[in-house]
Amino acid sequence: MEYRQTRAPALAPALTELSRRVLNAFEFAFTLLWTAGWISVSLLLQALGGRRDLALDMARTRWAPGLVGPAGGLTVEGGEAVDWSRPYLVVANHESLLDICVLFMAVPVPLRFLLKQEMRRVPFVAGYACATGMLFISRDDRRAGPQLRRQVAEVLGDGKALCLFPEGTRSRDGRLGEFKSGSFQAAIDAGVDVLPVALHGTGAVLPVQGFFRVRRGPMRATIGAPIASAGRSGAAGRQALAREAHDAVAAMLGRHPRP
Repeated sequence: MEYRQTRAPALAPALTELSRRVLNAFEFAFTLLWTAGWISVSLLLQALGGRRDLALDMARTRWAPGLVGPAGGLTVEGGEAVDWSRPYLVVANHESLLDICVLFMAVPVPLRFLLKQEMRRVPFVAGYACATGMLFISRDDRRAGPQLRRQVAEVLGDGKALCLFPEGTRSRDGRLGEFKSGSFQAAIDAGVDVLPVALHGTGAVLPVQGFFRVRRGPMRATIGAPIASAGRSGAAGRQALAREAHDAVAAMLGRHPRP
């Protein structure tokens, strides 16, 4: 009797972990199929004569809600005073793969992203990104920086909103990293404002660590006030713009800005 009493409880954590892994595998498979399906449908409809940004609109209204809803749902705060007819360089903190889904839903206009170069090798996603005018960054090639900034400035100058994660990579501990200032030069060159957005809870729902370990929970996006880029020039100007954007996101996250 004593042997049975001590062994049975020991099995419970193992069974719980096994069930969690099985559920995560199903969630990962669903995410892949859902993404591939909506990419195919949206690009096909756009190619058949849909609006130019139809595929981006469908990402905001169809694809992203289908992933964010089951993961815990999204609340969007702020943005009422933002003039959405104007282009913005949208910048946000980065903690999870879900951040792109959340930003698609939080920003009520077609939104393009600056993606890391490795995404060019991802089936379906690479084709979608190219077809919708997204840009890629090679973090290992510093020589590509000036050309990329010109490309970003062209997208913004054409009246389109573009989003990037100025930390450069996902945070592994939830802390807000320094904003790299180079990309902010594009906003100055294009003469557009920077729009800070703070993402809450995405890292807890789908953390960086582990293989697709989804933990259902609420997520929130807070949209701040646009930050003017006019009147800034040179390295000092873009560094000041990056600091202001960083401090705005930090404040919305409830964290102390850098001294």
